[in-house]
Amino acid sequence: MARKSDDKGDADSRPIPTGRASRFARMARLATGVAGGMVAEGTRQLRAGNRLKAKDLLLTPDNARRVAEQLATMRGAAMKVGQMLSMDNGEFLPKELADILARLRDDARHMPVEQLCEAMIEAYGPEWEKQFYGFDMKPLAAASIGQVHRTISPDGRDIVLKVQYPGVAASIDSDVDNIASLLRMSGLLPSDVDIQPLLEDAKAQLKDEADYLKEAKHLQAFRQKLGGDDRYLLPEVLPELTHRNVLAMTYVNGDPIEGLLDRPQSERDSVMTALFDLMLHEIFELRMVQTDPNFANYLYRHQTGEIVLLDFGATRRFKAEFVNNYKKLVRAAIAGDEARLVAQAEKLGYAMGDPGGEYRDMVMQLLAVGMEPLRENVAYDFAQSDMSRRLSRLAEDITRHHDAWRPPPIDAIYFHRKVGGMFLLATRLRARVNVHRLLQPILA
Repeated sequence: MARKSDDKGDADSRPIPTGRASRFARMARLATGVAGGMVAEGTRQLRAGNRLKAKDLLLTPDNARRVAEQLATMRGAAMKVGQMLSMDNGEFLPKELADILARLRDDARHMPVEQLCEAMIEAYGPEWEKQFYGFDMKPLAAASIGQVHRTISPDGRDIVLKVQYPGVAASIDSDVDNIASLLRMSGLLPSDVDIQPLLEDAKAQLKDEADYLKEAKHLQAFRQKLGGDDRYLLPEVLPELTHRNVLAMTYVNGDPIEGLLDRPQSERDSVMTALFDLMLHEIFELRMVQTDPNFANYLYRHQTGEIVLLDFGATRRFKAEFVNNYKKLVRAAIAGDEARLVAQAEKLGYAMGDPGGEYRDMVMQLLAVGMEPLRENVAYDFAQSDMSRRLSRLAEDITRHHDAWRPPPIDAIYFHRKVGGMFLLATRLRARVNVHRLLQPILA
């Protein structure tokens, strides 16, 4: 038996366009609205005696709202690509547009009850409500690909169902292509920058995320690897209730990780040390990384000190060659061996530019800043660091060198999203972590 909810007047409930034609039409309307906004702003500025560049006209508050709201309404790959691009620290997009897209990470709109029932019928049949008790029609959480509902399983366990939005999987290719076309037409992406390999990889990654049977396997793999570590707590998969579009798991509660800000310094440091330790273990030992940096993927239990780990859809497996070369890169950075650092960066696929040139100098500065928390055997104080600001400024300067710059290696982009998320969370919690000490057993 389900608990019903009324969507009338619910500002957070929006129907999701499911057909390819309807989704393309929304993207076309978005492009038209943005262009109209540019014309209106340009006219207003001319009347005021101002002349602005096209980029300044594009990135107005009204256009920012148009982009964020339309992608949030579409959800799926359109919203996910926006989220992915917003986390790249200026590697692809101007900071202004990255800030616009960053709004999507906190969007909480969900689908109407009618669409939710369609998805449940697809997974469990027309009498799906008889399989669960107290199914709550209002979701606990909503994200880009699906939303989470709490209920009771047939055997009486407290569980959650992660229900995928209708049409998401089928629209991935067209959504990614449409977003890329919009960025190209807007002039925000330079015409000589080839991001097609990234887009193709993004399609493959999103298709994996849209397959909840794969996510279930990832969750089970992490439970097996981390089962003996009492610092972490993960949900348990219910295979008999899991389908390609619905993932069934035990309900695990906890408080938002940001709530740690009110806890003692030692507790904040301990939690962030555990999360950094987990990240290093993922990349260098498991070669299997949950790459989504969203803070909502972590909860904290104050009574037990356990960190709850959620959402393994964005899990990415890395080849041994990439991991070994990255380990050598870190060793060279810690040792201050510039020649080895350049050699390993080029092996990984970074564009390093000519020896002695301005471009190489800026890339070396970028690597040095990014490796700061690793170099010294002391607790790095993230609250006192302006590392993120310096990284953003350097990345923005580097991308202006169109003759030498090219997108970083794809695996590195995904791993950097995870690292960037950890740095951001440590800064938010004002934590101090000795990352150098955590690395020593791995590098040895």
